[in-house]
Amino acid sequence: MRELEDVQIHAWGYAEREVLPATMFRISAATGGIVLAAYPSDAAEGPDAPALGLAYGFPALRSGEMWHHSHLLATHPDWRGTGMAVALKLAQRQRALEQGLKRMTWTFDPLVARNARLNLGKLGARAVSYHSDWYALGEDRQTAFPADRLMIEWDLTQPHAPRPAPAPKGQVALQAGPDGLPTAANLDLHGPQLLAEVPTPELETPAKMAWRLALREALSHYLGRGYAVTDLAREGQRAFYVLTKGI
Repeated sequence: MRELEDVQIHAWGYAEREVLPATMFRISAATGGIVLAAYPSDAAEGPDAPALGLAYGFPALRSGEMWHHSHLLATHPDWRGTGMAVALKLAQRQRALEQGLKRMTWTFDPLVARNARLNLGKLGARAVSYHSDWYALGEDRQTAFPADRLMIEWDLTQPHAPRPAPAPKGQVALQAGPDGLPTAANLDLHGPQLLAEVPTPELETPAKMAWRLALREALSHYLGRGYAVTDLAREGQRAFYVLTKGI
């Protein structure tokens, strides 16, 4: 479980004080949590190959309902895009079902399109609520980049069926302008399916902040009106959240 501290550092560049410690994995595994590590299957790596990925979560309880909340999913940068993340989530799903739990939740940064593709398209989950400033990143909350998150909900009783990214179809609530920055969000739409663009390249801080605030406005508005984010559509290099009403 000490190895899982290193996985977090490799995956996210965490400082030591930000790493979830091995002691937390140890007690969680003994008290109902799910702790998973991924290792290379190549025999050439030998029996002492280090862990290259992890999934970690714990039972959650509110208003008499219990489910599994997945707190961490991490893969070594060299192993992104290999299917490791999907394999970890499916293993986590199986173990949660064996505990009698039927739902899993987790959060992700709405600015990270590759995570959206994993959560929505490859796993078939949906985003149900938007949370501004979910975490405080940095020493000063007032000057730190806002750590907004979408809350994902995954029905574990449904068969797993990954689907290819669809073409964007629906009314456009948010999109990029010619300069690559978001235009004003359209908050007066009522169609069954809406689109909200999410940037795909790495952004410099001013542009990143513009997109953070634009997505915060559009997604929180429509999720509050009964929409859910159900997929990530692609058109060339552009990506769009698909918001579906009443799902």
